[in-house]
Amino acid sequence: PKRKCLGNGAEFLFYKYFSVFFSSVCSVNCPWTAMKFLLVFDFDHTIVDENSDTWIVKCAPGKKLPNGLRNSYQPGHWTEYMGRVFVYLGDSGVKEEEMKRTMTTIPFTAGMGDLLHFIGENKELFDCIIVSDSNTVFIDWILKAADFHKVFDEVFTNPAAFSSTGYLTVQNFHTHHCPKCPKNLCKRKVLKEFLDKQLERGVSYTQIVYIGDGGNDLCPVTSLKKNDIAMPRHGYTLEKRISQLTQDHSPVECSVLVWSTAVEIVSYLKLLIKE
Repeated sequence: PKRKCLGNGAEFLFYKYFSVFFSSVCSVNCPWTAMKFLLVFDFDHTIVDENSDTWIVKCAPGKKLPNGLRNSYQPGHWTEYMGRVFVYLGDSGVKEEEMKRTMTTIPFTAGMGDLLHFIGENKELFDCIIVSDSNTVFIDWILKAADFHKVFDEVFTNPAAFSSTGYLTVQNFHTHHCPKCPKNLCKRKVLKEFLDKQLERGVSYTQIVYIGDGGNDLCPVTSLKKNDIAMPRHGYTLEKRISQLTQDHSPVECSVLVWSTAVEIVSYLKLLIKE
C-alpha cells in the first residue's frame, strides 16, 4: 500500500511489508557503513502542539488582538502580519522576559519528548533539521527550555531579533519564485539547498523522512523520491492535500505514513535502525 495510518496494531503488517522492501533497496544502493537518515521537521502543530505565533497572543492585553490588527492578515503574507503583532505587543509594554516565559509554556505534541530523546541517542544515524514558518527567537527559546536544541543540526526559519528599543522584529527567510508557497518561505527550496550543500560535503542520505502537518509542507513533500517517507499528522491539512492529490490521479512519489502521536514515529525509526 502507498499510504498507511500507523496505530492500533495495524502497523505490524505494514512494518513486515516495508521491512522486506527497505532491505531489498538498501542492499543494492547503500552500504550499511554509510547508512544515515535525514529527518525533516515542521515546528508548529508538529513538534509543538500549537501555533507558536498565535501562542504569543497570550501576552497581549486581555490575551487578544484588536479586531483591526487581527483582520489585517493577507494570505501569503504571514510574516508581515506577525511584524505588526510584535509592534502592538511592544507598544503595549510587553517585554522580552514576559514573551520568553509565555513561549516556554507551549505544549509539545504527545510523545514528542520521547521521539526527540530517541533521535538524540542515535545521532550517528540521524541528521535532523527544522524547516518552519515560525521564527528563530521562538524556536530557540522553546527548544533550549526543554533541552532539545542539540537534537537538531540546523533550523531554517524566519530570522527574528529584539531591537534596541526592546521590540521583537521578524524578517522573511528568503525570496523565491514558487507560486505554491507563501512569499517568505518555500520549504522545497530550503530542502533542496540543504541537500545540495550536504552533497558538496560528501554527505548523502539513505532516506529522507519528512514530518509535518501544514499546507506549506506539501511543496517539499512533492519533491521526495520513491524511497523517502512523508509523515503527515492525522487530521491536518498536509494529510488532506496528499489524499486529494491521490484522488486527482497525481499522487506523491514517496510513501506516506500518517501519525497521530510521536510515539508512532519512534516505532518507525526503530524499524529503520533495526534493519
